[in-house]
Amino acid sequence: MRRLGLRARVTAAFAIGALLLSASMALVSYELTRRTLLDERERTLLRAAYYDAAVVRAGLNAEDPDVAEALRALDTGTGRRPLVLLNGEWYARSADNGLTTVVPTRLQELVAAGEPAVQRVRVNDHPVMLVGVPLSESTAFYEIASLRELEQTFQVLALALTAVAIMVAGSGAALGWYATRHGLRPLTAVADAAGRIAAGDFTTRLAPDTDPDLTRLSTSFNRMVDELAGRIDRDRRFAADVSHELRSPLQTLAAAASVLSRRRENQDERTATAARLVADEIDRFQQLVNDLLDLARGDQPVHREPVDLPELARQACQDRGLPESMVQLAAGTPPSWRVDRRRVTQVLTNLLDNAERYGAGPVAVRLSHVADTGVIEVDDEGPGVPMEDRVVIFDRFVRGRAANYRGGGDGTGLGLALVAQHAAAHGGSASVSDRPEGGARFCVTLPGSIS
Repeated sequence: MRRLGLRARVTAAFAIGALLLSASMALVSYELTRRTLLDERERTLLRAAYYDAAVVRAGLNAEDPDVAEALRALDTGTGRRPLVLLNGEWYARSADNGLTTVVPTRLQELVAAGEPAVQRVRVNDHPVMLVGVPLSESTAFYEIASLRELEQTFQVLALALTAVAIMVAGSGAALGWYATRHGLRPLTAVADAAGRIAAGDFTTRLAPDTDPDLTRLSTSFNRMVDELAGRIDRDRRFAADVSHELRSPLQTLAAAASVLSRRRENQDERTATAARLVADEIDRFQQLVNDLLDLARGDQPVHREPVDLPELARQACQDRGLPESMVQLAAGTPPSWRVDRRRVTQVLTNLLDNAERYGAGPVAVRLSHVADTGVIEVDDEGPGVPMEDRVVIFDRFVRGRAANYRGGGDGTGLGLALVAQHAAAHGGSASVSDRPEGGARFCVTLPGSIS
C-alpha cells in the first residue's frame, strides 16, 4: 500500500484533530443542554402536578365528591393527562385508553407509602414523565406529561451539533492543507534547487534569508553545492590535464605502430600479430583519451541547430562499414531535428561502437518522435543486459555483468557514460531494455528536438 505524502498526512492529522475536538465539544454541549432542559421540564411539570393535585384534593374533600368532575376542573391542556387511584380503582377524565397500565408498580408502591415520585417511561414509543402525588391513605394522584416535543428538540440539537462537527473537521482539513502548502514552501524551493543541480546547473543556490528558521538548512545546502561543484570542477580539470598529457606519447606510439604496420611483410607471423595488437590497443587508448576530453567538456552549453538526423546516422554507419539500410525513420517523423550536432554524433558513434564490441553487432538504428521529443534507438544482437544492471551500465568505467553482457570482460569504458551525459545535456535520458527479437535496445530521448 502506497504511503501517504507529508502534506496528506498533516492534513489528515488536522482533520482528525478538529473532528475529535468538535465531536467532544458537541457531546459535552449536547449532554449539558439535555440535562438542563430535562431538569427544567421536570421542575415545571412537578409544579404543575402539585398544583393539579391540590385542586383534585379540594374537589375530593366535598360532601359528595365526584372524581370525574374534579379531574375535569383541571386545566392540563393537551400535554398532560391526570389520573386518580381511589380505593384501588382508577379514574380518568375520559374512558381508559390504556394509560393506567403504563404506571410502573414500583412508582405506585412509593406513592402508596406516602412519598411523591417521578419517573420517565415510554408510551407508544414516545417519552413521557410520570408524577405521582399521595392525597390520602387510599387516594393518589398521577399525571402523565408528554416529552415528545423535548425529544424532537434533542434530535434537532443532535443534528445541528453533528453538522457543526463535520464542518469543523472540514475546516480543520482546509486549514491543514493551507498550513502545509505554505509551511512546505521552503522545502519545495530546496527540492527545485536540488532538481536544477541534478540537471547540471551548479550555479543554483538557496537564499539564506528566505526563512529565519531555515537559515541553517540554506547555509548547509549552499556549502554542499559549493563543495560538489568544486569537486566536479577539479575532476574535469584533472581529466582534461591527463588527456592532454597523454596525447603526445600516444601520437608517438601511433606513429611507431604505423611504421610497424607498413613493414608487416618484413616481419614474421608472431611479430606481425604483436604489432597488430599493439596498434589496436593504441587506437582504443586514443578513443579513451578522446572520451575523457569529452567528459571534461561536458559542462559546455548545448548548441542546438537543424540537423538531418537520418543522414547523420547513415554517415555514422558508413564510417564503421555498416549498411546504411539499418537506419529507419518512423512514419511522420521529420528528418530535421534541432540538436547539438557534436553531441548527437557522439551518441550515435558510442552506441554503434558499444553494439559492435559487446552486443554482437548493431542490427537497427531507429529514429522516431513522441510529441516534441526525438527518440534514437539502437538495437543489437546477443544476450542483452540483465535487468538489475540496466541503470549502472551508464556509469563511468563500469565493470562486471553490466559491462560484460557479451562476455567481453573489459567493461563499457566511458562510451555509455558519454551517451547518458549528452542526453542529459539535452534534457533527456538514456535507457536500455530488451529487444523483442533478442539482444538489447538502447534508447536516447532528446526533448525539444522536434519542432
